Amino acid sequence: MDKKDILISLLSSLNYNNVMVDEPLKNHTFTKLGGKADFYVTPSNYIEIIKVVKLCNKYQIPLTLIGNGSNLIIKDGGIRGIVMSLMKLNTIKIRGNYIIAQSGAMLSMCSVEALNSNLTGFEFACGIPGTVGGALYMNAGAYEGEIKDIIDYCYVITSEGNLKRIDKDDLNLSYRSSILQKSKDIVIEATFKLNEGNYDTIKAKMDDLRIKRVTKQPLEYPSCGSVFKRPQGHYTGKLITDCDLKGYNIGQAEVSTKHAGFIINKGGATAKEYISLINHIQETVYKKFQVHLEPEVKIIGED
Repeated sequence: MDKKDILISLLSSLNYNNVMVDEPLKNHTFTKLGGKADFYVTPSNYIEIIKVVKLCNKYQIPLTLIGNGSNLIIKDGGIRGIVMSLMKLNTIKIRGNYIIAQSGAMLSMCSVEALNSNLTGFEFACGIPGTVGGALYMNAGAYEGEIKDIIDYCYVITSEGNLKRIDKDDLNLSYRSSILQKSKDIVIEATFKLNEGNYDTIKAKMDDLRIKRVTKQPLEYPSCGSVFKRPQGHYTGKLITDCDLKGYNIGQAEVSTKHAGFIINKGGATAKEYISLINHIQETVYKKFQVHLEPEVKIIGED
C-alpha cells in the first residue's frame, strides 16, 4: 500500500482535521527534536483509534504512539508509517474518591482536579509534564510518589483493535516500567483511587513541589526531563557532576548546569547530538564509577 493509498484510507476513516502529512515531530516533543512523520493522526474518539489500529494491521503499516512528548527523543530521520497522538482525548471526571481520566489528559490537570475535590494522593504529579497514558506506560513518578500508588484500573485498545480492562495487579508496575511496554496495548482511559483530604494541606504540598521543580530544574530550556533512571545506591545528578560534566556540550546539546541529570537543547540541537551526549555521559560515568546509567527517556525513529 503506497503513501497516497494510506492517506485516502485515513481520510475516509477519520475527521480530515485529524490527519497531517509529513508533520515535523519536533513540534510535538519537549526537546524540540525529531524528523517528520509520514502521517500524524490525532483521533478524537475511541472508534477512530480502533480504525487506525485495524488499518495498520490490515496493510502492515508501522504504528507509533506518542503522548505529550515530554520523555521522548525522536531521531532526525523521523518515523515511517503512522504516528498517533491521543492528546485530543483529555476528559477528566470525578466520581467520589475516584478520578477517571482519558489517556491524553495531563497529569498536572488531574492533580488540580483532585485538589479542587479535596482528594489527596495525586500531589506528586502536579509538576510532571506528561499524559495519563504515558504515565501508565512508564509508571511515572516524582518526589516519592508513583502512578502505581494510585492507579485502580485502566482500559486499553489491544494491538488487534479490541477493548480490554486491565486491573492494577495485572499492569506489573515497577520503577519506570509496566506491562504496557511489552504488550503494546494503547491506554485510552484510567481510573485512580484517592483519599479524602484537606484542601489547604493538599495545596501546600503541591505548591512546595512546584517550587522545588522550578528552582532545581532547567525549565527555561527544551529538554526531555530526567534522562536516566536512578541507579541503585546512587544519585544520577551527583555521578554526572562528579565527572565534571556540568556544562559539557556536543553541538547545541548540553548537560544542564542547573541539574546534571538533564540535557538541554540550547537552540537548534539535533537528535544525533543529544543521543551522542547521552552516550558520552554513560561512558564517562562508567569509566570513573563502574556504574551503568540506564536511559529513562525513550528514543525512537530513524537516523
